[in-house]
Amino acid sequence: MTEPNTPTLQTPRQDDPFPVKGMDAVVFAVGNAKQAAHYYSTAFGMKLVAYSGPENGNRETASYVLESGAARFVLTSVIKASTDWGRFLVEHVAAHGDGVVDLAIEVPDARKAYAHAVEHGATGLTEPYELKDEHGTVVVAQIATYGETRHTLVDRSGYDGPYLPGYVAAEPIVAPPAKRTFQAIDHCVGNVELGKMNEWVGFYNRVMGFTNMKEFVGDDIATEYSALMSKVVADGTKKVKFPINEPAIAKKKSQIDEYLEFYGGPGVQHIALATNDIVSTVRSMRAAGVRFLDVPDTYYDTLGEWVGDTRVPIDELRELKILADRDEDGYLLQIFTKPVQDRPTVFFEMIERHGSMGFGKGNFKALFEAIEREQERRGNL
Repeated sequence: MTEPNTPTLQTPRQDDPFPVKGMDAVVFAVGNAKQAAHYYSTAFGMKLVAYSGPENGNRETASYVLESGAARFVLTSVIKASTDWGRFLVEHVAAHGDGVVDLAIEVPDARKAYAHAVEHGATGLTEPYELKDEHGTVVVAQIATYGETRHTLVDRSGYDGPYLPGYVAAEPIVAPPAKRTFQAIDHCVGNVELGKMNEWVGFYNRVMGFTNMKEFVGDDIATEYSALMSKVVADGTKKVKFPINEPAIAKKKSQIDEYLEFYGGPGVQHIALATNDIVSTVRSMRAAGVRFLDVPDTYYDTLGEWVGDTRVPIDELRELKILADRDEDGYLLQIFTKPVQDRPTVFFEMIERHGSMGFGKGNFKALFEAIEREQERRGNL
């Protein structure tokens, strides 16, 4: 596979059957969007930029659009269901709790993308249609993926509004931090049932022309008690990356098993957010009340021997419980939050990359043991 720093990726991929511009938004269905918007504003340092609700003619739902750099979250809750979409959201929150319903992808041509996807086996949910207002036109379409998750295909090349037609610009809930907490969505991880990983990897290969970046099987992601398998698919530019996990047979319940049980089926497990200063990110998020997974001090005793020099000294990594990993292309720094809702389902990763396009393989054992300790505390190991 062509690596991301080669010249070929700096020119248009004329043969790409499903070109993408990047992640457009991560859309959450939540029980109370107003409170969720406040949480992500204060704890994650995001900025409210747009809103849709009764005040501007939307009688069914309230949606808050928050951004941090290129990363965009849309938080939606139902006021009074009156359409199939509203009823779907109500049922989704009842069945799954707060969670991701849509990984929206920006594309240069939503009509072509939708036609290609359906022709290659995708289930179409909404055929392409236009949304218009004084800011221009957006073309959107939707296809289904694992569980009740969907991909909205968004062509916003003819639009300069705050988000989509039907939304109005909104003032921040709190004063945004002086420095962005994170800059972009690095990758979005899906959990699927045992035996389904290859099926969904094949879906992205076939439907979107995504290729396989990494594969973790067997002892790659295993501890004494639990294990999982994972494959990563990405578009040709590696702007959109989707790891797909499934549980593996082990002595006890893996984090994937726990997620599937409490989420009620397959869905988005975690969102990785790219930062260029993970120390500042972690300090500000901790101060705002975000809780991260704990890592034992012993992890850091030999870290420097195999990771080598990093931008952040080992002592500071130890203090903040930040993980580090190195591969043939460089290194990365990463840390994981605990679940951000009462159900042990969705959580977040903060990641700072220095050349490495990996996913922290060297940290899997320490990370999964930390997750197992949390599972045991919840009585779910």
